[in-house]
Amino acid sequence: MKFIYDKEVDALSVTFRDTTVISKVLAEGINADYDTEGKLVGLEVLDTVKRFGNTETFRQVVIEGIGSSVEAELAVH
Repeated sequence: MKFIYDKEVDALSVTFRDTTVISKVLAEGINADYDTEGKLVGLEVLDTVKRFGNTETFRQVVIEGIGSSVEAELAVH
């Protein structure tokens, strides 16, 4: 999974998997990317700072509920 913030255009992109995508507008400034099988592979949020208040909101990523085996694997790498 990859998070990219583009300060020049104030857009946050979350990519779950790199592949060819078909984009669908979910709401104004919020797009979802799907692969050719219709599986969600990414999200894009425009006007990110305006929506979230400031960049501090996404300076820390917390993933809950992934289990201790994944946590242990992440600690090794």
